Amino acid sequence: MRFRPTVPPATQIIKWLLIALSCFHYYTAGFGLLQEITHRGVHLAFVLGLIFLVFSASKKGQQASTVANRWWSPGGVPLVDWLLGLACAASVLYIPMVFSDLAFRVGNPSFTDVLFGSILMITLLEATRRSMGWPLPLIAIGFSIYAMAGPYFPGLLKHAGASWSQLVNHQYLTSQGIYGVAVGVVATYVFHFVLFGVMATRIGLGQLFLDIASSVAGRFAGGPAKVSVFGSAMFGMLSGSSVANAVTVGSLTIPAMIRVGYKREFAGAVEAASSTGGQITPPVLGAAAFLMIEFLNVPYQTIIAAAVVPAFMHFFGVFMQVHFEAKRDGLRGLTEAELPRLRESLRERWPTLIPLVLLIGILVTGRTPYLAAFTGITSCLIVGLSVQTRGNRIANWALLAVLHGLLVLLTFVDWGAQTDTIRLALFIAGALVLWGARSLAGLRGRMPLSVVPEALETGAKYALAVGAAAATVGLVIGVVTLTGVGFKVSYIITNAAQVLAQGMAAVVPAWLASVQGMTLFSALLMTGAVCILMGCGIPTTANYIIMVTVAAPTLVMMGVEPLVAHFFVFYYGVLADITPPVALAAYAAAGMAGGDPFRTGNTAFRLGLGKVLVPFVFVFSPSLLLVTKGFNWGDFVVTFVGCVLGITALAAALSRYFLVAMRPWERLLCVVAAVLLIAPGLGITLAGMVLVAPVVWRQWVRWRAEHSAMAPA
Repeated sequence: MRFRPTVPPATQIIKWLLIALSCFHYYTAGFGLLQEITHRGVHLAFVLGLIFLVFSASKKGQQASTVANRWWSPGGVPLVDWLLGLACAASVLYIPMVFSDLAFRVGNPSFTDVLFGSILMITLLEATRRSMGWPLPLIAIGFSIYAMAGPYFPGLLKHAGASWSQLVNHQYLTSQGIYGVAVGVVATYVFHFVLFGVMATRIGLGQLFLDIASSVAGRFAGGPAKVSVFGSAMFGMLSGSSVANAVTVGSLTIPAMIRVGYKREFAGAVEAASSTGGQITPPVLGAAAFLMIEFLNVPYQTIIAAAVVPAFMHFFGVFMQVHFEAKRDGLRGLTEAELPRLRESLRERWPTLIPLVLLIGILVTGRTPYLAAFTGITSCLIVGLSVQTRGNRIANWALLAVLHGLLVLLTFVDWGAQTDTIRLALFIAGALVLWGARSLAGLRGRMPLSVVPEALETGAKYALAVGAAAATVGLVIGVVTLTGVGFKVSYIITNAAQVLAQGMAAVVPAWLASVQGMTLFSALLMTGAVCILMGCGIPTTANYIIMVTVAAPTLVMMGVEPLVAHFFVFYYGVLADITPPVALAAYAAAGMAGGDPFRTGNTAFRLGLGKVLVPFVFVFSPSLLLVTKGFNWGDFVVTFVGCVLGITALAAALSRYFLVAMRPWERLLCVVAAVLLIAPGLGITLAGMVLVAPVVWRQWVRWRAEHSAMAPA
């Protein structure tokens, strides 16, 4: 989002290209997607071409204070960047142009194919570097070197190797590389839901959620921080972007946290840790959730249902640490004057809930996610442009009902072979009704018409970096499928886990865990550690795709249900946005808090640790995900209660406070008890409760003694 400064004509060109990108996705979501390769090609051509216009080659150019319009720098954008953007877009669109002949080219690329493929691979790496930094391009370069230098690698990693022509053929001409699943998901699902989140925020739904959160939690100790957690959870229902969540909610909660006494780094960390939960909060999850649909071939409703409990555990873990920190430092809540008037907010903003209700309704009925997003965006436009906060309410409600009636017909009715045509006719009819109401009847909505292009522009801005990342991750996936390295890594992890489990078996009693269970536990430890390490350099979506390609098959081979294995990797991948040194959400929050970015990231990571054990739980007790095979309520209740108690114990240990300040031995006992409480199984959960009981007793005795001493005689 930190675009370089420009002047006309570059400013206007960039603006209208961004708006055109949003309009393309909005139109195709409602009236029919293009052929798969064409749709992905148009999306990628826009995204990569724009990156060269909006991101400079160096930080110096990105932060330039003065910009001039010269022949070698039209609009403040160097001529070389215009040429790179055009070359990149042309190389992307080359594949859709030759699509009819593509089947005859795969395996036998022409010189032109290799030339355009080489241009795209090189410019793609540069576009990703500009928009996301060095880590992800370096990983892609490393994998590409491995693909070509296979004969020189030792042992199991050795393979026949591929020439540059063969590598380009696989990455460029097939659907296993750049044009693969990752780009397809971003172009088909993610973009639309990002745009929906922006539109919903513009009509005031985000503010309504913040008002509700403030009314629920604001008056208690450390109120603004708790509002941050609740508000981020509710805003996460609209936006799967942790950075967008942090910027939107944090603009209100971070200053309030600082005002009541929180340190700047902690205030930013609370918002960052809370905002990362937006990627796992139904119904609008982050890009990884849509990737999961493609990888697992399951309905979106299944992903939504499975995400409910993990999302709750994330926010509960952050909330408990925030609560203990506030009690320890004696921080106040919001005063009556600082709290919003909820009744007035609901009376004014309740129509903004209509788009979210429609979106959820369409998802539940099993229709495509992109059609749901189209309906949600359209409903946002209707509410924003037709519903006044004051004025002729009867006319406004009538207009709202008519337009939503047309929208329901457009969305829910299948018109057979003429569906797309009739949908377009209904859409045009609705647009004419709205235009007539605004122009002839003089009705005005809650937002001016000028907000619409601004929202379309902003929605497209959010898509640029993730679009480049998805294409670059396609290079990694391409090498994995070309060389078969994924199976080799799975074999290495499995063997290493078996060796580690045998060592653990000498220490851990057989009644507590079997060798098979310890082998799986060891594999999970290694997978989780690699996810966190990968998160130090690349964002959540890229982390998930790489790990699900390389590591998830290992877990499936060891008997873990595919949905559970993917959620394990997904859940740990979410930590990427608060894992320094590339903690994007933490850095965004630190910028608003005026705190040190690295310390903010470290604190946010610590706040996120309260739920870091949960993925291990749903591997050994899949009932926690609600929709897995063999689900039963008994296992779910025992595991859920154990997780809540375990997260509370771990949060207290990390915060050094429960009812009163904790002593070292109490903290240590809480950590051990947390592991036992979270571990699935009634017996081991009861053992954890027994272990934590002395801590609770001692804390209560000391709390009562302190309050008795403070009581007036």
